[in-house]
Amino acid sequence: MELKNAVAVVTGANRGLGRHLAAQLVERGAKVYATARRPEAVDLPGVVPLRLDVTDEESIRAAAGIASDATLLVNNAGIATGTALVAGGQEAVRREMDTNFFGPLAVTRAFAPVIESNGGGAVLNVLSVLSWLHPADVGAYAAAKAAAWALTGATREELAPRGIAVSALHVGYMDTDMAASIPAGQKVDPAQVAAQALSGIEAGLPEILADDVTRQVKQGLAAAPNAA
Repeated sequence: MELKNAVAVVTGANRGLGRHLAAQLVERGAKVYATARRPEAVDLPGVVPLRLDVTDEESIRAAAGIASDATLLVNNAGIATGTALVAGGQEAVRREMDTNFFGPLAVTRAFAPVIESNGGGAVLNVLSVLSWLHPADVGAYAAAKAAAWALTGATREELAPRGIAVSALHVGYMDTDMAASIPAGQKVDPAQVAAQALSGIEAGLPEILADDVTRQVKQGLAAAPNAA
């Protein structure tokens, strides 16, 4: 997909990876709707701030009505609560699924007809190496991202006849607020991840693996699970 003159909607664009994605899309010549629950928090030059809460169906429908010229959707908004599946609070587990799985699904459902009506385009889902690797202490996040990986594959097949390509970005720890507690040496630069993601969209890649850890984990998927 050519990003010059594309019209992109980026969720969670007020900080972290989403902010880098929005900024670099502008640099590549795209019109960008930079969405957030509080659009006043979006301070990027050259973008159109737009209210969108991925857990609020009404705000999603309103955003799709405003961004009626969209040709690219970037499902970036997400949360990480650090919740285990058995010992953790059920409410936190549901929040993870609502934001990281049902949110991208709802936004995709709203924008697919918009993108199709504009001649087709693409959807990028920001996932994680934890789509495939499932540590117990972040089980809720891993489960939600695994579900979002399945969402990506299923919608890729479903939307292809409508002229919409669907890609997944998988990455480990990035130097953002969400990974503030992780040592610096274990984190990658989100600006570099954004650049890889956008180049992957332009190349039509179904999966974009943004760092060495992610590539190693993907290669090891066929290995037997460790014994308990």
